[in-house]
Amino acid sequence: MWHQQTITLGAKARGFHLITDEVVSQIERLHEVQTGLVHLFIQHTSASLTLNENCDPTVRYDMEQHFMRTVPENAPYEHDYEGRDDMPGHIKSSLLGASLVLPVSRGGCCLAPGRGSGWANIGSTADNAGSSSRYKEKSRHDQFRIADLLHGETRCGAKC
Repeated sequence: MWHQQTITLGAKARGFHLITDEVVSQIERLHEVQTGLVHLFIQHTSASLTLNENCDPTVRYDMEQHFMRTVPENAPYEHDYEGRDDMPGHIKSSLLGASLVLPVSRGGCCLAPGRGSGWANIGSTADNAGSSSRYKEKSRHDQFRIADLLHGETRCGAKC
């Protein structure tokens, strides 16, 4: 069985956010897969997907602090059309990646205890956008889309 769709996440402030439940709840037909994989791809150039610990919120805070130090907003970037934090967002997205592949078993994602898929929204939102009014207007209504591709063996029934 192969199934592809696009799901939507609402805009979030810059930072690392737990999105596992929000994503999994929107994947149609996930419950049908006995053994398989779900491929997630975020369709945004200054946001990324990552897998990390979800038990302790200080992990998300420390991750954000690390990337703020590693890729500062105040560096002399040439690309600043969409605000001073746009280029750092592109760099961080390239470092973390735009996709995840998660195993599926018995109708759900197989994540180790204490693990969750995280969304690193490392671009801007209206609350922290740079000086570009064009970007501030765009980001007020920004929704992030994730394309997912689900494939695997389904439970055998009358259609097998």
